[in-house]
Amino acid sequence: MLGNAGKNQDSKDVQQLVRAQVEALKARPNAKVLIVGGGINGVGTFRDLALQGIDVALVERGDYCQGASGASSHMIHGGIRYLENGEFRLVKESVVERNGLLKIAPHYVKPLQTTIPIFSTFSGILSAPMRFLTHKQGKAQERGAFLIKIGLTLYDAFSRDGGTVPRHEFKGRKKALAELPQLPANLKYAATYYDASVHNPERLTLDVLQDGEKAGLQGASTAADAKARATNYLAMTAVKDDGVELTDQLTGETFTFKADVIVNTTGAWVDMTNTAMGAGTSFMGGTKGSHIVLDHPELLAACKGREIFFEHTDGRIVLIYPMGDRVLVGTTDVNADMTQDAVCTDEEIDYFFDLVGHVFPNILVTREEIVYSFAGVRPLPRHDETAPGFVSRDYRIERADRTIAGAQVPVLSLVGGKWTTFRALSEHMTNDVLAILGAPRKTSTAKLPIGGGVNFPATSAGIEAWIASHTSDSVDAARAGVLLTRYGTRAEVVLNYLAEGTDTVFDSTAELSDREVAFMVENEQIGHLIDVMIRRTSLAFRGLVTSELLAETATALAIPLGWSEAKVAEEISHAIDILDRFHGVQVQSLIA
Repeated sequence: MLGNAGKNQDSKDVQQLVRAQVEALKARPNAKVLIVGGGINGVGTFRDLALQGIDVALVERGDYCQGASGASSHMIHGGIRYLENGEFRLVKESVVERNGLLKIAPHYVKPLQTTIPIFSTFSGILSAPMRFLTHKQGKAQERGAFLIKIGLTLYDAFSRDGGTVPRHEFKGRKKALAELPQLPANLKYAATYYDASVHNPERLTLDVLQDGEKAGLQGASTAADAKARATNYLAMTAVKDDGVELTDQLTGETFTFKADVIVNTTGAWVDMTNTAMGAGTSFMGGTKGSHIVLDHPELLAACKGREIFFEHTDGRIVLIYPMGDRVLVGTTDVNADMTQDAVCTDEEIDYFFDLVGHVFPNILVTREEIVYSFAGVRPLPRHDETAPGFVSRDYRIERADRTIAGAQVPVLSLVGGKWTTFRALSEHMTNDVLAILGAPRKTSTAKLPIGGGVNFPATSAGIEAWIASHTSDSVDAARAGVLLTRYGTRAEVVLNYLAEGTDTVFDSTAELSDREVAFMVENEQIGHLIDVMIRRTSLAFRGLVTSELLAETATALAIPLGWSEAKVAEEISHAIDILDRFHGVQVQSLIA
């Protein structure tokens, strides 16, 4: 993707190399389709259109997967709770897509055993029909075993065709407490079923993006000729006489771009993006969801490797589940103020501590155990008086024609959408675009492996064998395992790159090296130091960012990105500010 900016190149040459994607758009400022928004739905649509041979460009004002796509509950799930909203189509589609992603993205999407602790038998039977009809919470009344049994039976039925996970099972109090002894003594039942989790949503988004770029390179002699071009840190800022204005968020440069169709996948910012195109809309009514990540061995052990998914005392469905050696706790669902940054508040943290105590009453959680927090705005439709928890998680596509550069340009705005259904949603959006362009669909993405999911080992033994076969004098088993986790089978490309030069593993972490950072620059469009911490690795999520790590990473980025000493210091300061302001992380030093 990007060329290697060497030590001896001047800053202008370096800038052109590291912003090669922007240069490619400037060199040929037109495409059949322009996608605005680089979350998972925009990137998924980019990949699908590229696979159909359509000339497509994508721009993202920040980093890929920086918004709601990167602030999810890290779940790939059918959405069992949507059944009481009557969203049967969405649940069926979600279950089918969950099963599909387990097959086509096995490097990131894993089966997740889920247990629902239940404290009554028939509670909620009378209130459930009212919730179904009105989509309002009303007085909080817990869902009992009878209702949950009906829901899980329906859930299993939707998974009947092509199912890849076991059916649900119910256990009484005695057996449930034998399995999960930290649950409350007043437990009556525990229902266990399977969904899936995605531990690296940011990297899965990059894989989808790179699949699209690869498809667009066929037959291209230059980067500008490629039929699939994408860049981050490039915002659509206005409509001009000769096209839409694009502004580079790193350099401030602007240029105009033309397209026959524009696809607006900017999530909760859809209305704002439409306003920038001269025709405001009021489609959106997003809600904020926050999470915390805990370093808490006792809570981790209590979960026994499974998600605890339950109804809190206020009727909100919440979750606790282990991710590696950390525990994720979430989520809230409150109306979002789009004029304010989405951050996890002290009030929400207190709420999380309360919900942990609800199902694990003997486990104490304190603020000292929080290593990371995050929040995002769900791209939900405007919902007026409907309670946030009952707002539809389904999606729709709104079309409106805009006069741009003297032509009528169809603008398709995505309203809603969720992580689990991104592939099906992208297929739907692509089909709508193909219909407008009068072009046929050439291939389906339903069974097409994604990125590093190609030939990914299907068993633990297979993973161990892969690691053993890629271990050498310069790369030990632990490092090979980290790379396989981070890149899937694309780790082989990374390992080959590392072997082509002198590579030095960082002192601050054994999970990163200077040459791997250079690989990220050349292949993954790094704009800021914080991109590496949050979206190219899971180091920030796990609370492993230190001042030494920031300094080593910034130094490694400086050569390929052409950063001066002043720029290195600025990027370190920027990363510290982002971690503090948005994630509640105060960066510490390894040195006492």
